[in-house]
Amino acid sequence: MNHLAHVFLAPDSPEARVGSILGDFTRGVDLSALPDSVKHGVRHHRAVDSFTDQHPDVLASKQLFSRQRRRFAGVALDILYDHFLLKHWDQFSDIEREAFICHVYNELQQKEHLMPDKMARVTRSMVWNDWFGAYKDLENIGHALDRVAGRIRFKNEFAGIITEVRENHDELEFRFLSFFPDLQEFAGGIE
Repeated sequence: MNHLAHVFLAPDSPEARVGSILGDFTRGVDLSALPDSVKHGVRHHRAVDSFTDQHPDVLASKQLFSRQRRRFAGVALDILYDHFLLKHWDQFSDIEREAFICHVYNELQQKEHLMPDKMARVTRSMVWNDWFGAYKDLENIGHALDRVAGRIRFKNEFAGIITEVRENHDELEFRFLSFFPDLQEFAGGIE
């Protein structure tokens, strides 16, 4: 899962939502020094990722990608799932979508002191450039995926993966809509 899905599924506290993003930035971080609610968010993040990686609909979705790009299919799906979550928001939440996003952005700004430097830089960019709002547009998903491809330190064929997303869009969306309620139920039961 990507950042929006993680904060959406996280336990309902600003610190836990910070921890739900921190799960991607834990290298070199002394987690024992963080508040328990942040640590809970990190554990939640890891459990959500583990559940996602093993779900039959996610595994089937990865198989839709070509062999040369399949290695990166999980990364593509993580970001694409934020797009589908935004598109189908009303099926999964009673909270108005833009109000939730604005609320999370405010929390991230207020809780920046809990973040390692790299995460703080990323969340500042996330807020200033409204990543979550941008993910409503599939074209922006393509740009985000190409930015990820540009950060990979070895030769790869990840750039342009949005073409395969478009070719398989309906099947990927169908599988997301099958998978996400299972994930939401699982995430709600994480202690």
